[in-house]
Amino acid sequence: MAQVTAADQHQQRPLHQSPIVWGAAALLLVAILAVGSAISMTQGALILVGGALGLVLYHAAFGFTSAWRVFIIERRGRGLRAQMVLLAIAVLLFFPALSAGTLFDHPVRGFVSPIGVSVVVGAFMFGIGMQLGGGCASGTLFTAGGGNARMMVTLLFFIVGSVLATINFDWWMALPALEPVSLVELGAVPGIATSLVLFAAIAALTVLLERRRHGTLEAAAVPAERRGSARWLRGPWPLLFGAVALALLNFATLALSGKPWGITSAFALWGAKGLQAAGMDPGQWSYWQQPGNAQALGQSIWHDINSVMNIGIVLGAMLAAALAGRFRPSLRIPLRSLAACVLGGLLLGYGARIAFGCNIGAYFSGIASGSLHGWLWMIFAFAGNMVGVKLRPFFFNQPARPAVSGC
Repeated sequence: MAQVTAADQHQQRPLHQSPIVWGAAALLLVAILAVGSAISMTQGALILVGGALGLVLYHAAFGFTSAWRVFIIERRGRGLRAQMVLLAIAVLLFFPALSAGTLFDHPVRGFVSPIGVSVVVGAFMFGIGMQLGGGCASGTLFTAGGGNARMMVTLLFFIVGSVLATINFDWWMALPALEPVSLVELGAVPGIATSLVLFAAIAALTVLLERRRHGTLEAAAVPAERRGSARWLRGPWPLLFGAVALALLNFATLALSGKPWGITSAFALWGAKGLQAAGMDPGQWSYWQQPGNAQALGQSIWHDINSVMNIGIVLGAMLAAALAGRFRPSLRIPLRSLAACVLGGLLLGYGARIAFGCNIGAYFSGIASGSLHGWLWMIFAFAGNMVGVKLRPFFFNQPARPAVSGC
């Protein structure tokens, strides 16, 4: 057996990043207190929830993009099964509250959108963008917050694509579509039962295909130096723990804001605010003339629920990365990889807007709301991922399976 030196052991341990840990924690605390006092305690609490989401996403490496890519290429379904657990817990929590229309005596509503051409096209575009951009909506935020400079580029063009979609949003909305339908309309218990059967069927399919390819199911591997109590501070966390935590935090979002967790509408808002700062008037576009969007455009972003939660996610992921000793941004991005960031980000942003959401707003929160558009989104986003996987070798000179599963 080869001898492990003290120097080797030092390299295996996370780097000491106390200044970044304290800096990220301080930024998060200041944001919570400032927004809580200037806007409302609810908005401040939502930044805290966002920070917790960023911490969980990073430490559990809970990615949608890599889980789908690994299943498509290798037929390993551990990540997909974790997503089914995530959705099952969310449905059990959401459906009774949405059926009643109130939660803790406050009105709540789900994300239920029309089922039409725009969802099909947008989800397919988003799926391709996931594989080229290197992440989904939540993945882009938490990896960017964790110090991944490449994902900062993806995030920038995610914002650009989002605001571009608002220019001709009314054209997409004029395409054929069915009225919004939610399984909650069946009643809480029948809706839950139907959803759980579908989740179980998908999980069983992943087990069948994985065993057919490999003979056995993949077991989670935890580095020896990350076992024990230190794991909960520095990560990695168990994937299933991440699924449970994300479902509970989405439910906390519903309780605080009256609606589920969403991400990408904030990106369109940020882009429109940038255009306003540059002297343009996006308010003349029909998307920004809708009552809720017009109000958001006329206010500070600190009034916008998704914006404050997104900022919380970035700060929470930064804190998690520093705790893990991995906050080491590098600007060395290969040219083809940079091109993939630009193209992927544009597809992600544009696709999310016309499909009424992303992997969070449409897939996670949409299915948690019982919306059939969330199921349609999943099908066509997965198809887009299959195309994106085929395109990846042109942009990336790397193994098909990423070293960090959340990227």
